[in-house]
Amino acid sequence: MSFQICALPVEPFKHLFGRPDDTLAAHAAARLVADRKPGFPCRVSLIDAEIGESVLLVNYEHLPAASPYRSRYAVYVREHATRAHPEVNEVPQQLRLRLLSVRAFDAAAMLLEADVVDGTAVEQAIERMFDNPRVAYLHLHNAKPGCYAARVDRV
Repeated sequence: MSFQICALPVEPFKHLFGRPDDTLAAHAAARLVADRKPGFPCRVSLIDAEIGESVLLVNYEHLPAASPYRSRYAVYVREHATRAHPEVNEVPQQLRLRLLSVRAFDAAAMLLEADVVDGTAVEQAIERMFDNPRVAYLHLHNAKPGCYAARVDRV
């Protein structure tokens, strides 16, 4: 089964790039400087920030559906990031380095299944969950901090 990992679009964050700290705070955001790699995974570029690179920590609604599972959480975005477009069946290195929570949702944004897997084995979890025809899409989260990582669609 073919799949496509989808990064967040850059547009919801562009208005924050280069803004002063007080403006960021008014948008429930903060600027941080990466002090380790890996450690600051950008959800737009799907790569970890380099040590010394500026990132924004932003509260983002990654599941805006009218569902009990509607959800938002903090995500990192590299300032001036461009959106990644992984190839079909490609898993970005950023995801391979982490313990991932894989969550399967139906078309009504209701959770059907969830699992925790090592990023090196995420393809098997994706394939297994997409074997269920009721699964419309998957969300990947970094399992330890719980933050949203990426969406996975059938191709």
